[in-house]
Amino acid sequence: MRARMRGCLIGAILAGALFVLVVIALRANWQPQVVKNPEKSPEPAIEVLEEKRLDERRLELTLRSPALDATTKVRLLLPKGWGERARWPALWLLHGGLDDHTSWTARTDVDDLTRDDGLMVVMPDGGRCGSYSDWWNGGEGGPPKWQTYHLKELLPLLESRYRAGPARAIAGYSMGGQGAMLYAAKGGFKAAASFSGAVHILSDGVPQAVMAGTTLGCLGTDWKRIWGDPGRQRANWQAHNPYDQAEKLRGLRLYVAAGSGDLVEDLAGRAARAFAGRLRELDIPVTTHFYRGGHNHAFWQRELRRAYPMLKRALQ
Repeated sequence: MRARMRGCLIGAILAGALFVLVVIALRANWQPQVVKNPEKSPEPAIEVLEEKRLDERRLELTLRSPALDATTKVRLLLPKGWGERARWPALWLLHGGLDDHTSWTARTDVDDLTRDDGLMVVMPDGGRCGSYSDWWNGGEGGPPKWQTYHLKELLPLLESRYRAGPARAIAGYSMGGQGAMLYAAKGGFKAAASFSGAVHILSDGVPQAVMAGTTLGCLGTDWKRIWGDPGRQRANWQAHNPYDQAEKLRGLRLYVAAGSGDLVEDLAGRAARAFAGRLRELDIPVTTHFYRGGHNHAFWQRELRRAYPMLKRALQ
C-alpha cells in the first residue's frame, strides 16, 4: 500500500514538473500576433542583382525596382580615378521613346565628350513608353512608377554605393527631354536641357502623338494609363507638363532645342517654342536653338555638344 502511494506521489510530482516545463517552453516561444499597419511598414528597397563592367568606363547595373515591380538596367560612364574619390558630379542623360539605357552610348559620342571631365554619366532605362512618370492607371496608381524609381530609388542608390555626388545636371531627347525638365522641376538638379523634347504635352497634336506612340510602340498598352484622358484628367496632364511646371525651373541653367523637317520634329519644335516663350514670360533665362533638322540622333548628338559646356559649368 505504501509502495503504491509512493508511486502515485512520484507520478504526480513528475506530471506536475512536466506540466511546468511545458508551460515554460510555451511562454518562451509564444509571441503576441501583431497586425502591421501597411502605411507604416517600410518600403522594400531597390536591389542590385548584377554589376557588369563593360569596359574601362562603362558599368551596367541590373536592378530590381519595387516602384516598377520589375527588373531594369542603368548604364554608368565612370570618370577616371572613380575609386579614388568619395563623390563625383553626375550628368543624367534620359533616352527617348522606344529606346533604352544603351541609346546614348550606342548612338552618340558621349563617351569621348565626357572622358576627361571628372564627372559620372548616368543613363537609366525609362521604358519604351514610360514618359518619366508615375502612371495614372485609371486613378489607382501603382507600377510602373518611373519617377519614383529614378528619383527615390536609383538616385539614392547611386549616391550611397556608386560615388555619385549631390551636384547634378540632366538632359534628354524626345520623351527624355520632357523627363529632364520634369525631374529638374522636382528639384535636385542645377541645370537641364531638352533636345526635341515633349515639353508642352497639351499643345496641339501632342496628345495624339502620345496616343499613337504608346499604341504603336507598346502594343497592347492603353495610352490613357499614363496620365489619363487629356480632357477629363487635365490636371494630371498639367502636373506632368513642363510648360505648366515652368515656374519651378527658376534658378536653373536651361537649354531648349528643337528642329523642323518632319512630322514628329515639327510637333517638338512647336512645343519647344511655346515652352521657351513661357519661360521668358516668367522672366526665367533660357538658351534656345531652333534649326532645320529631323527627329534623330544626329541632331541630338550635336545639341548635346552645344549644351554640354553649360551643363558642365553647372556641375563645378
